[in-house]
Amino acid sequence: MTTTELLALRHYSSEQNSTRTVWNHLSLSEFSLAPVQYRNTGVLFDIQLNGKPAGKGYYQLSEKILKYASAYHVPVMLKSVLGYLITDPSGIYVDGTLGGGGHAEAILERLSPKGKLIGIDWDADALQFSKNRLKRFGSQLITRRANFDELPSVLHDLGLSKVDGILLDLGVSSHQLDSDSRGFSYLKSGPLDMRMNGSGELTAFDVINQYAYKDLKRIFKEYGEERQAGRVALAILKTREKGTINTTDELAEIIRSVIFPNYVNKTLSRIFQAVRIEINQDLVHLQKALKSTVDILKPSRRAVVISYHSLEDRLVKHFFKKMAQPCEYLPELPIYPCEEEAKLKILTQRPVRPSAEEAAKNPRARSAKLRAAERI
Repeated sequence: MTTTELLALRHYSSEQNSTRTVWNHLSLSEFSLAPVQYRNTGVLFDIQLNGKPAGKGYYQLSEKILKYASAYHVPVMLKSVLGYLITDPSGIYVDGTLGGGGHAEAILERLSPKGKLIGIDWDADALQFSKNRLKRFGSQLITRRANFDELPSVLHDLGLSKVDGILLDLGVSSHQLDSDSRGFSYLKSGPLDMRMNGSGELTAFDVINQYAYKDLKRIFKEYGEERQAGRVALAILKTREKGTINTTDELAEIIRSVIFPNYVNKTLSRIFQAVRIEINQDLVHLQKALKSTVDILKPSRRAVVISYHSLEDRLVKHFFKKMAQPCEYLPELPIYPCEEEAKLKILTQRPVRPSAEEAAKNPRARSAKLRAAERI
């Protein structure tokens, strides 16, 4: 599978408990997949073509990936994460986005008995799930409920100042996307919520029903990079004249009504992404977290970041680049513009992408990009 084609989609038959190939060479823009059930050997998906239900699909996962998969999330690029992150098996590492614990479990299995992992997550449900899943590691795992940009204060409370590695797996977990009550996905009917921590004041309902046209257009354009931002914003305002917009499927139907079928899935993803970023301030938290990695990492230790859309990846790329370049001395200026030296060495000149096999078997991994840098 390339990034533009799905070579074979296997259709799951609940009556016969079997699979068969039903579609070939579908453009990724035409369909979307949502895991609905994790089975012994793979994942059962809901399939949508051009934004409409189109049956179910089934993918068999490799034994290695399946080992660390859970109902919360299938961890992305495990081999690359472990290869870049772990330099000292006896060190202290941070998983700043603990989620379902897939990456955390793989990291803990690589560590020696002296090694430790600090797992933090903003989502209380995810944190409890991972604590139960990883309890066999005992005191090697330390968990805290926090946003990853609060890592310095978390370490301070633990009596620590430096760590041997930091992992940030950005984006929304499979469990969050598939939970009807969280409102993250246009594939699920649920309330307009989208709060990552479940307790913030601003919700998707507030954004969709209260924001002015110019503000909706701005966030759709800036956070969703959506070309039809104005058209979607106007459609939302016209619908609001008739009454409030309460659910994800109501919002999705508004978007479908003004976007051509061939482009509707991408637009749906972008609009929902934009609203989520606005509510949770994802980019603000990420920028703050990246800055803290420079002070927290020990020399020759590493930060690994997995992003899932261009806004996140661009931010990570530019930060690593800035920290990897020493300030330039300009003799024509009366003072030095700065005195800092390079603080990071970039380990991934280009982002690491999932293999074709992984992208085929875990469709949500297909947009993932991994970047890594080492503290100098």
